[in-house]
Amino acid sequence: MIDLYILETCPFCRKVMEFCQENKITFNKHDISNEINSDKLMKLGGKHQVPFLYDKENNVKMYESDEIIDYLKKQYT
Repeated sequence: MIDLYILETCPFCRKVMEFCQENKITFNKHDISNEINSDKLMKLGGKHQVPFLYDKENNVKMYESDEIIDYLKKQYT
């Protein structure tokens, strides 16, 4: 299962989450307004930027909503 680091108020994060929901892609949501999740994001990605996808199974880490959606289309739909 993929991990998405998001902020609930971020329109780009909502775009990715809506794509996942529409395509029945399950994900773990980590809101970075929680300091623990924010720290995890920095360790995984190195930038305090969302959305951030971490696909542990395929060792893929990426930012940018459009790139995340393109990846998800290829891997999970």
